[in-house]
Amino acid sequence: MTEAVLVLEDGTAFRGESFGAPGETFGEIVFNTGMTGYQEVLTDPSYARQIVVMTYPHVGNYGVNGDDPESKAIQVSGFVVREAARRASSWRAERSLDQELSGSGVVAIEGIDTRALTLHIREAGAMRAAISTDDLDPRSLGGRVRQQPEMLGADLAGSVSTRRPYEATDIGIQPVPRNGRTFRVAALDWGIKRNSLRLLARSGGHATVFPAMTPAGEILAGGYDGVFLSNGPGDPAATEYAVRTARELLGKVPVFGICLGHQIVGRAIGGATYKLKFGHRGSNQPVLDSDSGRVEVTSHNHGFAVDPASFGAAAAPPAPGREAPVVDTEVGRAALTHWNLNDGTLEGLRLLDVPGFCVQYHPEAAPGPHDAAYLFERFADLMERST
Repeated sequence: MTEAVLVLEDGTAFRGESFGAPGETFGEIVFNTGMTGYQEVLTDPSYARQIVVMTYPHVGNYGVNGDDPESKAIQVSGFVVREAARRASSWRAERSLDQELSGSGVVAIEGIDTRALTLHIREAGAMRAAISTDDLDPRSLGGRVRQQPEMLGADLAGSVSTRRPYEATDIGIQPVPRNGRTFRVAALDWGIKRNSLRLLARSGGHATVFPAMTPAGEILAGGYDGVFLSNGPGDPAATEYAVRTARELLGKVPVFGICLGHQIVGRAIGGATYKLKFGHRGSNQPVLDSDSGRVEVTSHNHGFAVDPASFGAAAAPPAPGREAPVVDTEVGRAALTHWNLNDGTLEGLRLLDVPGFCVQYHPEAAPGPHDAAYLFERFADLMERST
């Protein structure tokens, strides 16, 4: 086995063994608490320029296949696991995890104490890091880590977006008519996942996917029934073109946003966003829906959040049984509907005077949980009522 080293910008170093491709990679180090779904993690564009640590100790046991990727390529900068499976045991497996990473040129490291690393990130926060099989000197590698750009202020949505519009049907996703009707949906690709297109289709949506910087005027000229604002990487405050587009769309067409799309809506209606210390990444985040009083277990992948205080609201979930707080925004009233029960962050907005809503988490998460998948039906209801 080839020796590899992981070095964080604060000088913390972990020595382990290389798997995947040899070489060197840089990115923001974050951790994901999911027990399954590593192929979705690897191919999720929201992880662009990030080195992902999996907290589950044994990763790769069911291999990878051609049906589960969320995009055309692996998106992570690097991958960190306690132990990588050498043999895939699933009948669906087409390649091992090691083969997939090697073939994609992705540098990875195993054999380190991922529990200690995760606890360190929780205490010190997400930070820049590097994995290398070339430079094994922590001081030398750490010096170059600190020269890398930070995630704060990074506009990455354009770098992972499609370069030209395409139809979801072009990639084999066929809409299922809903009440005998199909809705035309414009999906802005800021890092869209294929399962979002699948769930839009199951709810009657025929999606046309547009590049990240498509102006609102082009979408409005198409006469679409609704607009889907996708997930994506980077700092929403740096994605000014997306905020401008969302602001011009609101009130003219029904809008549904997730993840980065939620943050963009928050900024478009006059709110602010901020960087979380270590973010939410995993498939086990409890979220309170203040409208229904239900708690949903949800999948997350984000390092930024919308600040409820920027709307003059308390930065905490409402008391049990209380209705969602309602605030005044630049497009009218909005209800602060969803709240993370681990740390109290705002997770969802419902616009009351224009047709639109958004959530911070991932209702389309392919490996689950699926508690929030109904939100795609809610979007279809909104489009149906608005036309």
